[in-house]
Amino acid sequence: MRFPFAALALAGLAFTAAAQSVAPPDTATVAAAAPSTPAADVKPKRITILPIPVLFFQAETGLGYGLGGLLSGRFSDDTLTRPSNIRVQYWQTQKKQSLIQLVHTVYTPGEKFYLNGEISAYDILLYYYGTGPRSSSNDESETAYKLFIVNQRLQKQVAPKLFFGAQYRFTGMRDIEIPAGTVDAVGTNVNVLLRDPRVTPRQREDTRVSGLGPVISYDTRDVPLAAFRGNLLDASVMFNGSGLGSDYRFVRYQLDARHFQPVFSERTILAMQFLGQFHTGDVPFRELAGVGANLGGTLYNNANLMRGIYEQRFRDRQMVTFQAELRQKLFWRFDGAVFGSVGNVSNYIDKFSLNQTKYAGGAGIRFNFVRRDRLNLRLDYAGGTGSKPGILFAIGEAF
Repeated sequence: MRFPFAALALAGLAFTAAAQSVAPPDTATVAAAAPSTPAADVKPKRITILPIPVLFFQAETGLGYGLGGLLSGRFSDDTLTRPSNIRVQYWQTQKKQSLIQLVHTVYTPGEKFYLNGEISAYDILLYYYGTGPRSSSNDESETAYKLFIVNQRLQKQVAPKLFFGAQYRFTGMRDIEIPAGTVDAVGTNVNVLLRDPRVTPRQREDTRVSGLGPVISYDTRDVPLAAFRGNLLDASVMFNGSGLGSDYRFVRYQLDARHFQPVFSERTILAMQFLGQFHTGDVPFRELAGVGANLGGTLYNNANLMRGIYEQRFRDRQMVTFQAELRQKLFWRFDGAVFGSVGNVSNYIDKFSLNQTKYAGGAGIRFNFVRRDRLNLRLDYAGGTGSKPGILFAIGEAF
């Protein structure tokens, strides 16, 4: 999200944050006990509920504005249970685009169960550049459609820090439009979505994709929202087919590996992530693997990968990417970060080319909105292959 107004919103949120009880990370805020009240009766404040304004601008949307809400904390007195968060937001833009979204990451008491996912309804306009690592900026074409997403994961802890379960994902796309002004001098439509030989006429119609599959995670991160140390190894397989109500039959394999550790001092954190996504079968263009960060850093199609590249700028059946970020504690509630990433897409898993590698990177600031749960507001400036530099704003770290 190119975001020249984001700093205004971030500054305004400081007043809300300043009113919160000051507590160090991973501790609960405790109300002062009256002299006659036994200390044992003082209960920690486990849950925080806060409003968050939404304000942004980008060429594709014009001015966007809305409101969000955040619930953050532990659903247990057990401080070994990691903090959960539930976020809801609504925004609309001058160009009549809109989003309503619920995102949640929930650990039940004792971390017996882990629930993660989103429910989102978009009315969006995006640029499409075609498929493959060689897609050209000269083929930039507008595409508008409505998108409804349900992406839910439920896992049970089967061993310490090891979770196993299932993930369901539904994507409904409808009302696809090719905006006016995309024809050449002789009246031929030049929108690449209509000319891409890999996008069939059926893919330009209303489409439903529905998939279900197993997922296993080994997660030793201390606080998943903004880990200081620990690892995540997450593997999943998603089977999409007509038996689940999908218009397309394909399989998605995904491997996500992350590592976090302090370097130099406890005030500097190194974060690293590798992610690979691979497909077999008949994959519609909207479900292809892709690199490039999207509006608000939402979850669908790994939308936080390679910040600085336009959303899904490069897309294909197979994708690999690696990103690293150095996070530095600055002062009060402010942190800084520098980051970089490399990645690529390919139609075939054995056809990745090093000389077509994509690059992205940038720097940003973080505002510790809820220090107890390490929930940060993120403002990044980034650029990358095939895209103009831009400013991105989101709730929570990119990974």
